[in-house]
Amino acid sequence: MLSRFVRVLRDDLEAARRRDPAARSNLEVSLGYPGVHAVWAYRVFHRMWREPGLRLPARLLSQATRAATGIEIHPGAQIGHRLFIDHGMGVVIGETSVVGDDVVLFHGATLGGKAMRKGKRHPTLGDGVVVGAGAKILGPVWIGDGAQIGANAVVLDDVPPGAVAVGVPAQVRTRPVASPSAHEVDAPAIYI
Repeated sequence: MLSRFVRVLRDDLEAARRRDPAARSNLEVSLGYPGVHAVWAYRVFHRMWREPGLRLPARLLSQATRAATGIEIHPGAQIGHRLFIDHGMGVVIGETSVVGDDVVLFHGATLGGKAMRKGKRHPTLGDGVVVGAGAKILGPVWIGDGAQIGANAVVLDDVPPGAVAVGVPAQVRTRPVASPSAHEVDAPAIYI
């Protein structure tokens, strides 16, 4: 179990180094990247959240992490492997959010709700999704694998796999057949 946890932490470091050209070493990333710190803390308090008697301590730890990093991840959220939060300040991931593998969130991104009722009220992001700075994805919408959400977009409806969503409210645009792979960013200017 410990070796699996260490492998997950190492994967998080490698994800940051792959996606941030400014990252020079694992040591630099592990000491100086608040997005990585927030994800690592989440991995601990999410495990606590699954035990009913540990929910309050998990929630309090998540708030302490928010105070330290500027990133709020609810302990009930479900996050896949290799999430990279770039810069991070102001990122919010709500309780019923589901985030796939190899997702990138830029600063100020919100995975939030639209309703004040119990049940699924936050977005589901597929694998390889990129969410630009300040983008808001609201409600129980589905964002397909490899989709890209532009900076400051407000997404209120589903986005199909491989599409780009930009604007307020977000409009979906499909990428040409010769588009880059899901791990590349089309035009960085739409994200930051």
